[in-house]
Amino acid sequence: MHQHLLGEALVEALERRTKPPLLIRRRDGWTFKVAAEPDSVLTFDATDAELRRAELGEDGIDRALVALSTALGIETLPPEESTALIEAHHRGIEALPPEFGGWGAVPLAGPEPDPAAVDDALDRGCVGISLPAAALADPAAVERLHPLLARLADRDAPLFVHPGPVTGAVGETCADAAHLPHWWPALTDYVAQMQAAWFAFLHVGRRAHPRLRVLFAMLAGGAPLQLERYAARRGVPAPDPDPLVFYDTSSYGPRMIAAVAATVGAAQLVYGSDRPVVDPRRPRLDPDLRRALVATNPARLLNPDPKGALA
Repeated sequence: MHQHLLGEALVEALERRTKPPLLIRRRDGWTFKVAAEPDSVLTFDATDAELRRAELGEDGIDRALVALSTALGIETLPPEESTALIEAHHRGIEALPPEFGGWGAVPLAGPEPDPAAVDDALDRGCVGISLPAAALADPAAVERLHPLLARLADRDAPLFVHPGPVTGAVGETCADAAHLPHWWPALTDYVAQMQAAWFAFLHVGRRAHPRLRVLFAMLAGGAPLQLERYAARRGVPAPDPDPLVFYDTSSYGPRMIAAVAATVGAAQLVYGSDRPVVDPRRPRLDPDLRRALVATNPARLLNPDPKGALA
């Protein structure tokens, strides 16, 4: 349900940029510069669609969905910049082999988001829309995005919440973050963002959008495991698991998967590799659980008709 694959159009656009996010070509790949994060390396193989297709076969996966990494901060760039880069992302999805589908993206800068951008992405064949967790950071932020979320619900398409960009806890420039280990944002800022977005949607989003299906990357940072504390601090019983909220397993293994499954139910979990950001190591799971993660549950997330086939 979730990996990243930069198409040729987006690579070229990022190479032309002079400020983050940008790519700098090296002999064996690119240096990726993202605001407030340590530099990272992207190999040429990571953008080779045929090699990535072969990796799907090795993983035993028939189809994968590509998302624009919201950690890049593209959606929140000035409108003229974000629109061009998002268009490049969509063109890249359209050029991929048939084993790949994609999550659309929409610009978020400006006074209020335009739901027509949702229509544009869905009309081009995207299965749904990805949004950065930082854009759903609190109840007011969720309410600001009401037009986008309402349009998704009207179109019967799911929302994918992905971490990023870094919100400022480590600074606002690449230089500020240079002293940090490369994994630092993923273990701190990203986790906090996902938990905040999950609780914001729990608090105000579900009531406003009762039919919207939502997928949270990286098991929502383990947010459902905080429900006992939520109940204690609010003085109310913990809510029952939401059957329209799903959790992608990216970056986690059997221990965390089991804990979240015990909290929300195994029927709400789907498989996400996050490739090429991490090298996915297939967790050793019960065969029935693995089938649920890669087939049964994604079918429910993408197609609400229980008799429907996986899109």
